[in-house]
Amino acid sequence: MTSKRDKAYGATIDLSRLYGSSLESLDNDVDQESDKIAVIPIDKIKRTPDQVRRYFDPMKMNQLVSSVRIDGILENLIVSSLNDGKFQLISGERRLRAAKEVGLTEVPVKILNLDEFDAFRISLIENLQREDLNPVEETDGIIKLLAGELHLREDEVVSLLYQMQNSLTRQVVNHNVVVQENQETVEKIFNYLGRLSWQSFVKHRLPLRKLPVDILEFLRQGKLAYTKAQLIARIKDQEFRKEMLNVAVTEELSLSEIRTRISEFAQKEISNNPDIDTELRKKTAGCLKALKKSKAINSPTKQKKLRKILEQLEKLLES
Repeated sequence: MTSKRDKAYGATIDLSRLYGSSLESLDNDVDQESDKIAVIPIDKIKRTPDQVRRYFDPMKMNQLVSSVRIDGILENLIVSSLNDGKFQLISGERRLRAAKEVGLTEVPVKILNLDEFDAFRISLIENLQREDLNPVEETDGIIKLLAGELHLREDEVVSLLYQMQNSLTRQVVNHNVVVQENQETVEKIFNYLGRLSWQSFVKHRLPLRKLPVDILEFLRQGKLAYTKAQLIARIKDQEFRKEMLNVAVTEELSLSEIRTRISEFAQKEISNNPDIDTELRKKTAGCLKALKKSKAINSPTKQKKLRKILEQLEKLLES
């Protein structure tokens, strides 16, 4: 049985079903070229300009380097031919890096005839199928994919997604033909990718792009789950947030352990800095207790002063 990893970019992908007639010939082109295997110089391979995958686990890379040093490249890299006689990498970034590390000058490849965006698209889908991307990389990749298909800027794609969410929440139909077509394309792409719905993407993934830089970096490195990242990002105290982030990563805290530590910090802050309501209750109780023991309650002069203080307090609370 052929495994998914033995396929160039996942044999179940039917791009024409996803993208319609504009790419109806792409599958045929891929089929015709998929058996074109060659050995080419490493220095002729260019990385994809919009490479989605940015983080490569050092431990896994070392394991792959050791494997390549002993057995060589066991799985062909996937590339597309460029006009300048070079090739654009579609799949196999880790293998390419490992080959360079051990000093190989050539690698086996499968060559496809694709333009730059189609190459990016297949690279993204291939990574999504293999589940090789962390949440940040996956989010960035899907937004790039939508931007390319809709011919919009990335910020316009984000705006469209939020607009779709608002329309759904308010149960309002947008009658703008262009917007409707864009929404249909978005739904079609998310349904095809099968990773998550566009609604879930808007709710759980788009907020990742607003996270602090240091949290985003740990996310990209695969050292922090995005649910933990969102929880830590909500900490208002900046010093404690940074401390909590480092501890969560170094000690590999669970989500519940992070919640507990945040709760403990909040309780400590309350005890060290009681709020005005708590402070007033304590002081009022103390004053009443002292007043009962004091002879001032029987002094007309002091009673007058006490009434004046109470009036001032009432005015303060009313303002």
